[in-house]
Amino acid sequence: MSQPTADNQIAISAVNLTRKFGHFTAVDSVSFSIQRGEIFGLLGPNGAGKTTTIRMLCGILLPTAGSAAVLGVDVAAHPEEVKQQIGYMSQKFALYDDLTVQENLDFYARIYSVPREDRAERLAGLIAMAGLTGHERQLTASLSGAWRQRLALACAIVHRPAMLFLDEPTAGVDPVSRREFWDLIYDMALTGVTVLATTHYMDEAEYCHRVGMMYESHMIALDAPDALKAAMGGILLEVECSEPVRAEGILTGLPGITNVNQHGLLLHVSAADSGQSANIRRALKSSDISVQRVEEVIPSLEDAFVTMVQREHTRENNMEAR
Repeated sequence: MSQPTADNQIAISAVNLTRKFGHFTAVDSVSFSIQRGEIFGLLGPNGAGKTTTIRMLCGILLPTAGSAAVLGVDVAAHPEEVKQQIGYMSQKFALYDDLTVQENLDFYARIYSVPREDRAERLAGLIAMAGLTGHERQLTASLSGAWRQRLALACAIVHRPAMLFLDEPTAGVDPVSRREFWDLIYDMALTGVTVLATTHYMDEAEYCHRVGMMYESHMIALDAPDALKAAMGGILLEVECSEPVRAEGILTGLPGITNVNQHGLLLHVSAADSGQSANIRRALKSSDISVQRVEEVIPSLEDAFVTMVQREHTRENNMEAR
């Protein structure tokens, strides 16, 4: 078994990390590292292997193969030691609805052995950070989704962990509250806390320093958001036309076109160069589809992710054909 890296500047090191459930492989030979103080995002659709990866790194699941270290501690050999050093916020709200805000925080402070003499000041600071001042005696069951999320974050960091794991932390929360939540994460990162967050929100991954794209149990790309978008190559054209569904089929496979995807009533077309605009217009016009506009746009992480998935499929098909 390969051994994880022991660099003091690395918060997480994973080498060929694998987890199988019977004949099903949920995570397949995933390798990456995270620097201390970094906000790292695991991006991918549901079922990609993000939650299984995070649960192995938290010491909740043992790897089937490969290895990983968190803050220098081997997760397979010393899972309980890992749990004491990290904060973990699961995608399902794991607090107690029949306790108040203050009682939930006090409960987790005791679990994490926060010294009695420090608790009052620590909890007051967390309540202020979470914007819950004045709601200390409110039952958790009566909190809005955004406030419950903030309380869950406060409980996850009550012991001031150096490493924080967030598993789909903003699922079901409105866009404004999501942004406010990420402002809190940035503030924590500035104090040196390392953050690993899983998400299937493409726009949310833009907040991360680096992003690992997962798809069907594999890590298919890893880099800074801007670098991932640049790695698409060529240009991205946005096409507005009368019949986008039929147009997608016509443009797919056209010389110089590498990928075509629907974005609402628009098409996003990955092309070799701007010269393809004229080819797109001609191809659609010859099929009696009227074109309102074809213009170059800045790609999003969603565009990059779709491109990476297409490349992965092409690679797999080529391997099967050999």
